Amino acid sequence: MRLIALILLLALPFLAGQAFAEQKRISLTYDDAPRSDAAMTGDERAALLIAGLAEAGVEQAAFFITTAAINSPERLKRIQSYAAAGHVLANHSHTHPWLYKVTVEEYLADIDRAAEIMALFENTRPWFRFPFLNEAPTLEKRDAIRAGLAERGLRNAYVTVDNYDWHLESLYQKAVRAGEPICLAALSSLYTDMLVNAANFYDEAARETMGRSPAHTLLLHENDIGALFVVDLVSALEADGWEIISTDEAYEDPIFDIEPDTRFLGQGRIAAIASLNGRARQTFDHFAINEDQIEDAFRGEYGVTAACPAGN
Repeated sequence: MRLIALILLLALPFLAGQAFAEQKRISLTYDDAPRSDAAMTGDERAALLIAGLAEAGVEQAAFFITTAAINSPERLKRIQSYAAAGHVLANHSHTHPWLYKVTVEEYLADIDRAAEIMALFENTRPWFRFPFLNEAPTLEKRDAIRAGLAERGLRNAYVTVDNYDWHLESLYQKAVRAGEPICLAALSSLYTDMLVNAANFYDEAARETMGRSPAHTLLLHENDIGALFVVDLVSALEADGWEIISTDEAYEDPIFDIEPDTRFLGQGRIAAIASLNGRARQTFDHFAINEDQIEDAFRGEYGVTAACPAGN
C-alpha cells in the first residue's frame, strides 16, 4: 500500500501538468459591428446574439466597432446594448480601411476619429483590431502604425484563430436572396465544424511552436450566422474540450506583449510566431480559410442548400 501511495504521490505533478497542458481556452470576438441589415435586420441580429451569448453562458465577448457605420439612433442603441449586456467594445477604425491603400497619417487619423466616437460608450477597452488583419503591407507602415498605437495608448487586439466566417455568411446571404432552400441544421454543423477545426488547428501550431496552449481569441463577425448559431458554437467548442473565457482574460496571456518581427501577420499571432520559429507559411492553409473548400462543403458535403433530412 505504501508503494502504491508513493507512486501516486510521485505521479501527481505529472498528472497535474498533463491536465494543464490539455486545457484549451478561447474568447469570442466579433468584428465590424454594427453591420447592415441582411436576412435579419441589424436590431434582430443584435437581440438574437445577445440572447444567445447569455443562453450559452458567455459573460463577456468583445465587439470591435467600425464607427462610420453608426449612422442612425438605432445603430447607436445597438452598440450600447452590447455594452449593457456586459460585453466589451473596442476600436476597429472609423471607415475600415486597408492599410496598404492609405498613408500612415490617414490611417492614424481614421483611428483617432473612431476613438472620438468610442468615447460615447461604456465598457470600452484600449484595443485596436486591424481591419482585414492587414497589419504589415510594408515593414515601414507596420512599424509606423505600431508606434502610433503606442502613442495613443492602444494595443493590438490580435486574433489567434483566423477563419473565413465572413465567406460562409456571404454564401448564406446569396442563397437566401436567390430563394434557395436552406437547411439551418446543416448550416449550423458546417459553421461549428469549421470554427472548432480552426481553433484546434492554431492550438496545435501553438503547442508545437511555443510548447503550450495560449489563451485564444477567435475571430468572428457580427453577422447573421454568428447570431443564429452562437449557442451551437459554444456547445461544440465545449464538447471539444474548450473553455470559453472573457476577452479580458485572453489578453492577459504573455503573447499579448509580443510584436512578431514579420510581415506574415494576416493569419493572426500564432501563425506569425510559428513562422518566425521556422514553420513554413504554406502549411497554414486549412479548410476554414479556403473559400473554394467552404463553398464545396456548403453545396456538397453538408447539403446546406437542400431540404433538411426528416427530423432536423
